[in-house]
Amino acid sequence: MPEAAPVIVHVIDDDDDAREALAFMLKRAKFAVETYPSAAAFLSVASDVGGVIVTDVRMPEMDGMELVQRLRALKVEIPIIVMTGHGDIPLAVEAMKAGVIDFIEKPYEGERMLGAIRGALDQREERDAHDAERTEYARRIETLSPRERQVLDGLVAGKPSKVIAYELDISPRTIEIYRAHVMTKTQARSLSELVRMALLAGVA
Repeated sequence: MPEAAPVIVHVIDDDDDAREALAFMLKRAKFAVETYPSAAAFLSVASDVGGVIVTDVRMPEMDGMELVQRLRALKVEIPIIVMTGHGDIPLAVEAMKAGVIDFIEKPYEGERMLGAIRGALDQREERDAHDAERTEYARRIETLSPRERQVLDGLVAGKPSKVIAYELDISPRTIEIYRAHVMTKTQARSLSELVRMALLAGVA
């Protein structure tokens, strides 16, 4: 099997020396690196990138916080790490509230930066796994008939079979048959798993 392509780390910093020093360190750690001297330079290609962003907070013309906001507006969902000077901690906290994964105070240790990047990638993989899971659960639920979907809604709402039967004006025995169909089609092994599926799929 061919080796997986290395993850690209996008380094954005107006300080040439700092930018190149970080790029060198990341390349030694086997990351692919792209560098940008400004937020605007990165935004010109932002809609077509993957990997991780590492950006300075204090930059001329457009700072790191504005970059974060612009990326969110563009629906660019890759992880972002911000680098901050000691006096920029409040700004870094604001950035984290806006969805930044981590912030690193300068000067930083190499292992601190590498750990933050690896942590960001782990979170991205976990999110991607949840997205795939959510899509699969939604697909299974879409196979339900309208009546089976009504029964599912009742079960997720925590209603006993007798109550669902009364509300749908059918017998409790028929409800149990529909319930069995719902469990089979969704491949849920228990009621709690069925509820979790419905919640993740956004139908509950």
